[in-house]
Amino acid sequence: MGKEQLNEEFFIQKLTNAKVHFERALDCKHTEFDDLYPYMSEHPQFFWYKRYVAWSELLTIVQLCEELSFEWAETFSEQQIQYIQSRVMSSKVLDFWYETNDSKEHVG
Repeated sequence: MGKEQLNEEFFIQKLTNAKVHFERALDCKHTEFDDLYPYMSEHPQFFWYKRYVAWSELLTIVQLCEELSFEWAETFSEQQIQYIQSRVMSSKVLDFWYETNDSKEHVG
């Protein structure tokens, strides 16, 4: 396996991890952020910060994939791709990331 292939696999795995991290933050489930800032969980803004950190991580890895010409979009739905390309974490992203709020796609 060439170094180039290994790098693409590495970035796609990081992208998948970032997507799971963001979705866990959306679902208010435990993430590494909780471990880093355990005292924050009592603050009203905690979940917003947690989501913002996960969104920023996701956008950063997508940007790196684009700069390296790696195919990142296959991991996401068309709607999610549009959200990522707009780069703004709006209430629309938070409310409709899973297409509908009744979706069973939520991460475990």
